[in-house]
Amino acid sequence: IARLEEPGTRLKAQAIVILKSHHRLDYLLDAAGMARSTFFYHQKRLTAPDKHAELKQAIRDSFQRNKHRYGYRRVLLDLRNQGWVVNHKLVYKLMRAMGLKAKIRQRRPYISYTGTISYIAENTLERNFTPDRLNTVFVSDVTEFKVAGRKV
Repeated sequence: IARLEEPGTRLKAQAIVILKSHHRLDYLLDAAGMARSTFFYHQKRLTAPDKHAELKQAIRDSFQRNKHRYGYRRVLLDLRNQGWVVNHKLVYKLMRAMGLKAKIRQRRPYISYTGTISYIAENTLERNFTPDRLNTVFVSDVTEFKVAGRKV
């Protein structure tokens, strides 16, 4: 059974721990809308060491080594190549918690115009691609590539 936690429950528990010396615990729990058992569960978790500390450091190293370009899938593959046995959901969750997001390349709209328009020949072929005689009709096509961020 998956444990469903309200977002911010851990922060509420931290606040209650701080304010508990000045106010009654019952009043603080009532104001936070938190059950007593939930508070003590999170209070215990606050002092526990982070069980994913090494994995977080490995994720951060992989992310920085690849210049912030890798998302969770490629970080996962990098970790598995290093010998880590880890699930993709955990890598996704930890990267999201650490605020690691891949740089997304800027999408630019297609613009074919690059300067003055050259002479456009008449359409004498009229889509008749099977000529009567040899070597009378030649056709071509234009292909566009991106090299070093520029259209070629």
